[in-house]
Amino acid sequence: MTGARTPTLFWEDFPPDMVREFGSKAVTREEVLSFAAAYDPQPFHLDDEAAAAHPMFGRLAASGWHTGAMAMRMMCDGYLLDSASLGSPGLDKLQWVKPVYPGDVLHMRLTVLEARPMKSRPHIGLTKTRWETFARRPDGADDLVLVTEGWNMFRRREVPEPANGAS
Repeated sequence: MTGARTPTLFWEDFPPDMVREFGSKAVTREEVLSFAAAYDPQPFHLDDEAAAAHPMFGRLAASGWHTGAMAMRMMCDGYLLDSASLGSPGLDKLQWVKPVYPGDVLHMRLTVLEARPMKSRPHIGLTKTRWETFARRPDGADDLVLVTEGWNMFRRREVPEPANGAS
């Protein structure tokens, strides 16, 4: 486990309309099988024959939850671990657009849709963001596979936290 990093990115660094691209995560068969066995043991995530018979997949496919977990890791590595992130109150949208397969390489695009200070805690800024996850296929296609939208909370650089720790 690593200790906390000194943040270099704060709420002010995420203005509306900002776009950031990041990430590169190769999807392996071993990870697809391991995740599915532990968290989503549906046959089409675990078995080649069941996946081949599936009307949407045609071959072994990663769980959508696994795709989300890989996207989360890319977000952490791409900016969250260097930020003054305070987490998220939740997602407004989660859409699995296309399957993800072993051999794909995932990458992401972050777009800030809205940004505003919290009314009740002005030292915290809220951002509404869209994260689009793409799969670069072995044949060169680059398909949108996952879209999520939601809110993040970041400490503000320009508004200090109350001295007594009260929020």
